[in-house]
Amino acid sequence: MTSGKTDQIKGRVKEAAGVLTGDKKLEREGKLDRAAGKVKEKAGDLADSVEEAASKVVEKVKSVAKR
Repeated sequence: MTSGKTDQIKGRVKEAAGVLTGDKKLEREGKLDRAAGKVKEKAGDLADSVEEAASKVVEKVKSVAKR
């Protein structure tokens, strides 16, 4: 699976190629790739935040259980 940043870069290249060649379909594909990359990046950030919060909860439960 490619990273969000990779998809965004790929999308920029496709979009630029589409603009230069006048290929509207390639330009649209590039825009879609960029958008998909941004979504992947945000989803990854959200997953990291959830994992961090869950770890804090687990540590808190463990400390309470030891008492």
